[in-house]
Amino acid sequence: MKLVYFARIREQLGCDEEELALPSGVATLAELIDWLAQRGEPWRSVLTAPDLICALNQEVAGLEAALSDNDEVAFFPPVTGG
Repeated sequence: MKLVYFARIREQLGCDEEELALPSGVATLAELIDWLAQRGEPWRSVLTAPDLICALNQEVAGLEAALSDNDEVAFFPPVTGG
């Protein structure tokens, strides 16, 4: 699976994307976030922020969305306009 990080999330994590196999026991976006948060800081605070937006295969998705090994998951902060 491919993970992509955008905007301030990319800056805070120091990583723009990574490839990994779907971890054992991880079936949803919520479980993936919990798994990534176990990496410690700054992962925990960045990925558990209440305003985090997730996209699954380039479509905004809820935390209950099911994952497969070929998915692309993107994390980004809320977008504001002006």
